[in-house]
Amino acid sequence: MAERRDHRVCHRRRGRLSRVPSRRFHPIDIQKGEQKLPGFLAMNPMGQIPVLVDNEGPGGKPLTLSQSTAILVYCAEKSGRFLPRDPAARAAMLQALMSASTDITPMLGALFAVIRSKDPHGPTADLFRSRVRGYFKVWDDYLGERRYCAGSELTIADLSLYAGYARAKGAVPETCEGLPNLERWAKELGGRPAIQRATSF
Repeated sequence: MAERRDHRVCHRRRGRLSRVPSRRFHPIDIQKGEQKLPGFLAMNPMGQIPVLVDNEGPGGKPLTLSQSTAILVYCAEKSGRFLPRDPAARAAMLQALMSASTDITPMLGALFAVIRSKDPHGPTADLFRSRVRGYFKVWDDYLGERRYCAGSELTIADLSLYAGYARAKGAVPETCEGLPNLERWAKELGGRPAIQRATSF
């Protein structure tokens, strides 16, 4: 799988794929523009990471897939793990997964773009920071009543949310301070061997 050298954006893919025996990771140095080289663009014309190449895809044919959430769902479906079988539980998982991938991840991206710019605009950064904090507060309340994002079962929604939380914890810790339920949940996930392997490089 092709992925960015900054490991924090790859937690959820690596955490999932760390259980796959025949995997190979190919770091892409975006600072050098490797994601814009012809070979990479042939796999993903958008020139973005991550990209998954499964040489044993459906029907035994190779499959190339981009978009982190699509990769997450594909790997879970192929392995039969981290996807609830009960329809109601699966719907709850999809709702949680979308919260992580379409609410938190883009807002973190916007916040990082502002604070890392040459001339950061304070009010805009504060707005994005407040929204990220708001999302995490909702999740803290939710996890006060449940062990995992979609209930009592660990799912890919947890892996996706953990990636966003880990990024925020490292770069903008003020967005997730004083949230004990979220911290308890993150500590449990962070203690899992697969997650540790995924984040130890």
